[in-house]
Amino acid sequence: MGIEHFDLLHAVAGLMVGVAVGLTGVGGGSLMTPVLVLLFGVSPQTAVGTDLIFAASTKTVGSAVHGWRETVDWRIVRRLATGSLPAAFITLYWLGSSAKLGKDAQHVVLLVLASMLLLTALAVIFQRQLISLARRRRHSEDVAEARAWPTVLLGALIGVVVSISSVGAGAIGVTALLMLYPGLPLARIIGSDIAHAVPLTLVAGVGHWLIGDVNLVLLGNLLVGSVPGVVVGSLLATRASDNWLRPALAAVLLVSGWQLMVKATAPVKAEKVLAGKVGR
Repeated sequence: MGIEHFDLLHAVAGLMVGVAVGLTGVGGGSLMTPVLVLLFGVSPQTAVGTDLIFAASTKTVGSAVHGWRETVDWRIVRRLATGSLPAAFITLYWLGSSAKLGKDAQHVVLLVLASMLLLTALAVIFQRQLISLARRRRHSEDVAEARAWPTVLLGALIGVVVSISSVGAGAIGVTALLMLYPGLPLARIIGSDIAHAVPLTLVAGVGHWLIGDVNLVLLGNLLVGSVPGVVVGSLLATRASDNWLRPALAAVLLVSGWQLMVKATAPVKAEKVLAGKVGR
């Protein structure tokens, strides 16, 4: 990326999201995609595609660290990928064939993105309570083995929503895995979720790239800010209080989800008003 393509505002946005990710651990898709859509007017499909490539590059590093620390349960990763990768291929094929519809495809992306942001906000708000509940429920290995197909189905669901919205593999994925595998340490759940996100976001990101939904110049500007931002956020995380970080993040996600929901439903309302006038 040449200096003539550098955009300070995009780099600053990447920096702020990077700091937030380093502080909270919640995936950048929950923050970066709505920022691109709401603040910079990027089309929903381009925002999702660019963010997926961004996530694949950053989570590769995170996955390597978790693998080195042996906090990845590859059994869970395989089960999730068994469901998510085929689901991602099918979803990308649908998005590619729906590209001709234009507005209809963007409308679906906006609705799914808004819904996933609202669900992620709830997962952030109640994550402590869910963790406490999960830790009180200890399952035997036999019961854990019986969780294979539910994990595959969870992977399929994540594959669909991540391919459409780039959101869902983080807070929601971790929360669902805690319910399925309450006997595993939280670090192992998070490590497995991040490791699974690498092939999923890579496949989904490349699919969006082939469709034409990735802006490489925008991606470069975001990475310029986000890489140092994640480092700064990670360093601040040891000093910041979780008592205000999580409520603040949940509030941002709720507002973003609500704004995107309004944006998604506005064309529908306008069409109904127009249809009513024509009917008269």
